[in-house]
Amino acid sequence: MINEFNLNIYYIILYLVLFSIVKQSGVEYPTPKKVYYPSKTTNSDRPLNIILPTNYDESKKYPVLYLLHGIMGNEDSMLDATMGSITIPTNLANEGKAKEMIIVLPNEYAPEGGKEVTPAFNQEFFDGYDNFINDLVGSIMPYMEANYSILTGRENTAICGFSMGGRNSLYIGYKRPDLFGYVGAFSPAPGVTPGTDFSGYHKGLFTEDSFRSEIPPFVTLVSCGTHDSVVGQFPKSYHEILSRNNQEHIWFEIPGADHDGVAVSAGYYNFISAVFGALN
Repeated sequence: MINEFNLNIYYIILYLVLFSIVKQSGVEYPTPKKVYYPSKTTNSDRPLNIILPTNYDESKKYPVLYLLHGIMGNEDSMLDATMGSITIPTNLANEGKAKEMIIVLPNEYAPEGGKEVTPAFNQEFFDGYDNFINDLVGSIMPYMEANYSILTGRENTAICGFSMGGRNSLYIGYKRPDLFGYVGAFSPAPGVTPGTDFSGYHKGLFTEDSFRSEIPPFVTLVSCGTHDSVVGQFPKSYHEILSRNNQEHIWFEIPGADHDGVAVSAGYYNFISAVFGALN
């Protein structure tokens, strides 16, 4: 139930998000640059969109955020203006409410050996997303370290995403907590733990008991719209499992939001506000 106090908080947050998602007068915004990296996973050159801070200076080092798209998407999907991928971090940094960072948008479908299958809501297709962890750790992160002025270590590395990208962010963040200190999942899809939805049974990347870490992220954020017509109660179930496993995290719902840019931008705004010690 949404009481009057929570509704007022919601409207305040919504106003802040809507203000941050639009371009502000007098603020310079970066332009994404598409590059190609050699993937050891798919044995091919694969695309990345990279968003550098507007005042990027190679004499400085920057933390890195990996931003993951939903199923059937690609490295361009999260650049949709409704997501706020560029405007939110730029506006917050300009206001002194977030750290400057490099944002990396990969193509998350990375089947082993590049053996693609017909896109479908089945495990054979999901396998190419489950395998992305190997491409990220084995190829993308070394490429970024070799070609850009980045800070390394889990305290300087974040991962977040929408839908399938949120699912994989939770998986990668808790599978490799030695590498990722900040994890954000916006309307995360089924499959982090075992479960069933319209597409059938999801075997789970973790069991419910193993969805935990002895060295948990500094910040884990899970969010979802109250009217999500795609992932249903799976985001809330992840919140409940993390709670049972004594894993500290942030959970919130966006009243009225569906599986859409409103839900994403609200989660993203709060996540960007919290990563890399921005709240310290």
